[in-house]
Amino acid sequence: MNKPDKLTDKKDTAPPDRDGQSGQPPERAGEFHRFRTVFFGRYVVVFGCVIVVLFIIAAIFAPLVSPYNPYKQDLRNTLQKPSAQHWLGTDPYGRDTLSRVIYGTRTSLMVGIVAVGIAALIGVVLGLVSGYFGSWLDIILMRVIDGMMSVPSLVLALVFAAVIGGGLKNVMIAIGIAMVPVYCRLMRGQVLSVRQADYVLAAHSLGSSDVRIMLRHILPNCLPPLIVLITLNLGTAILAEAGLSFIGVGIAPPGAAWGSMINEGYNYLMINPVLSFAPGTCILLLVLSFNMVGDGLRDALDPRLRGII
Repeated sequence: MNKPDKLTDKKDTAPPDRDGQSGQPPERAGEFHRFRTVFFGRYVVVFGCVIVVLFIIAAIFAPLVSPYNPYKQDLRNTLQKPSAQHWLGTDPYGRDTLSRVIYGTRTSLMVGIVAVGIAALIGVVLGLVSGYFGSWLDIILMRVIDGMMSVPSLVLALVFAAVIGGGLKNVMIAIGIAMVPVYCRLMRGQVLSVRQADYVLAAHSLGSSDVRIMLRHILPNCLPPLIVLITLNLGTAILAEAGLSFIGVGIAPPGAAWGSMINEGYNYLMINPVLSFAPGTCILLLVLSFNMVGDGLRDALDPRLRGII
């Protein structure tokens, strides 16, 4: 009777490693496919994207979506409860609350985008120059940034807003300047780690100018963490605008702003709480959604996952 051949049952696979993996190299994937798989791999990120898109659509098409003129007063119908005619009731001046909430979306998104754009532009330039050239320029810039970071950003924005005045434009500038130190610090740290890379040294050896090296070789490789920070700071800027408007330093009346609407409805919480709860809920949803999207971007842009499903 022939003995079975022991070699015939062996599989041509590598033994599993300590983590239970098969030992095979990870499957390579295209960069866009990997980004899409990781970014949309969690339901909370998809939920955040949907909420952000809905708010953007409401802001763009506010004149078409709003049932009433958000600035038209009707003193005969003040402090109306939610009804079929006014879904969220009316404020102390008879203005439709839903229409003002929709137009407040425009204000919040505009402040968030413009303020973060100002902060990112100034902070990235200062951090890039400081980290690349170093020496006395780096020392002076970083001491100024350290002084600004010693003050909370909301307090710093309040100081700038009080100095240059209220209004939409001044609030965007004040919040943007208050957020500059975060971008400057992050960019400087990225530049310090990237400027010693082989491709930067090769560009130096080929005689490339400092401007070309900074813009062509260093800046693109520092963008992933900056993109994540920009997404997260959109919610921070919206919260800062709401806080400034709540204390009367932000958007001047009769402008529709969520913070000022909460302040107006504060005195009527027992009579008509929707006046404060409606804009407060919008702030909560929008800021939370931006944080979800930023968290998803952080995972999707993680260099440790690059090229791997």
